[in-house]
Amino acid sequence: MSERLPLGEQLCYSIYSASLAIKRLYKPLLDEMGVTYPQYLVLNVLWEQGEQTIGQIGEMLALETSTLTPLLKRLENEDFIRRERRPDDERKVMITLAEKGRALEQQSLCLSQTLFCSSGMALETLQRLNQEIIALRDNIVQRAEEKE
Repeated sequence: MSERLPLGEQLCYSIYSASLAIKRLYKPLLDEMGVTYPQYLVLNVLWEQGEQTIGQIGEMLALETSTLTPLLKRLENEDFIRRERRPDDERKVMITLAEKGRALEQQSLCLSQTLFCSSGMALETLQRLNQEIIALRDNIVQRAEEKE
């Protein structure tokens, strides 16, 4: 490819703008739940994986500890999670769901349904699109790691 594509035809912009559209769609629902989009992602990790270290959450979400720590403190202050040092290794902080965080899981199910209804696409189409985006991400990450 030797010439620059118009912005609207660039895959990076399509993915970026789709992400922004999803965040706008989710915002009023997340506001009702009392969490931000990044906090929702952290809660998803805990709903799926259970107790995790800060490092494990950071790895799952591709976020640095310096980004996660203030986010986790806010979730703890709002009683969604608990942060506790491991007795056998005080350098590790374990993150667990508090009752309020566990209760939010059921309430959050409306987000996927809202996205599905707003997409105007068949479920199979969305699932295939998601698989293709995951493959794209994984390929890009692998190539970047090979160059390091």
